[in-house]
Amino acid sequence: MLDREGASGLRLSNVSIRHENRVLIDLSAHVAPGHVLTIMGPSGSGKSTLLAYIGGFLDPVFRGSGDILADGISLSGLMPEQRRAGILFQDPLLFPHMSVGANVAFAIPAQVRGRAERQTIAVRMLAEMELGGFAGRDPATLSGGQKARVALARVLVSQPRLLLLDEPFSKLDADLRAQMRSLVFERARSAGLPVLLVTHDEADAEAAGGAVHRLVQTGALDA
Repeated sequence: MLDREGASGLRLSNVSIRHENRVLIDLSAHVAPGHVLTIMGPSGSGKSTLLAYIGGFLDPVFRGSGDILADGISLSGLMPEQRRAGILFQDPLLFPHMSVGANVAFAIPAQVRGRAERQTIAVRMLAEMELGGFAGRDPATLSGGQKARVALARVLVSQPRLLLLDEPFSKLDADLRAQMRSLVFERARSAGLPVLLVTHDEADAEAAGGAVHRLVQTGALDA
């Protein structure tokens, strides 16, 4: 399905997510390339559930409806791996049994063939993250900020259509948080990626710029 009008960026059309009789999300929005839409709300308001719906991994206890379009392509009927939604979580979720370089190379699309070429791409992206020479390192030897940069490098080499941020700055100290905000939003702008950020931190929303949509918690639910 191709949306001919306003095709660029991310468009959420009448997206609704329910849990039993509760409506958690009721949202229509457009996020232009390189811009950020921030979804704010307390724990249990449905922020992460919205990202799960967009990414294609919504827990079956929830019911979702409404269309998601990225650059005019409807994602709603696609498998998660076909949606090309890059996601950063609170934790970097690096594979402990892989080197730093292998962690990044793992996300390079399958059409890029040849081990040497994939290694070259991974090393180049790590250098852009100011992690030159880190490809052979064990992830366990990295600081929290370095792990966050590796996670971002891994997302960027996957050639995403959009970027979903699930409070990825929340576990960093104040200085690192400011650095990672600047890095993530600058890379998204330069790559022309529409970004959906979910957070409860006003400073995140301020750093992101752009529109803010606030959710209201209507009951106890960890979502």
